[in-house]
Amino acid sequence: MSEWPNPPNPPGPIKKNPEPVPAVSSHLTYSKQGLELTKQFEGCRLTAYQDARGVWTIGYGHTGPEVHAGMTITQEEADTLLANDIKWASEVVNRMVTGYPLLQQEFDALVDFVFNVGAKAFAESTMLAELNQGNPVGAANEFEKWSHVSGKVVAGLLRRRDAERAEFTSP
Repeated sequence: MSEWPNPPNPPGPIKKNPEPVPAVSSHLTYSKQGLELTKQFEGCRLTAYQDARGVWTIGYGHTGPEVHAGMTITQEEADTLLANDIKWASEVVNRMVTGYPLLQQEFDALVDFVFNVGAKAFAESTMLAELNQGNPVGAANEFEKWSHVSGKVVAGLLRRRDAERAEFTSP
């Protein structure tokens, strides 16, 4: 993305080899608004179930090797799992986004996104690459691409990605 699209007279000299963007470190925490976004899309199920990809899931979208058929948890356990999973997703976003100073709403959207798709997918995403190149508009345009399972658009994922993008781009 060019800083000066078709400018008649850009200020200052034009650099042919601009300096690399310095690393930016965010240390934001997930807001209540972000948490509501995650809760809205995950819902809470106290008995394990298989998600759209067949992954055993419990509570507010918690997955892991300990989750299995027939597993049940209490609401308190679901809340604890959610807090731990959000802490993990927040740490992932704070650690991986190094080229752009995130605003709170951008951070919240990305934490929900990482919570849902995982750290590996985020690390390999064009979304992260765009952010680390200082291009939040390009990153925002990537959300919708993550609404498929087995090559087909999943309505619930599309709604979630639309909500994340709306949060990311909100003033």
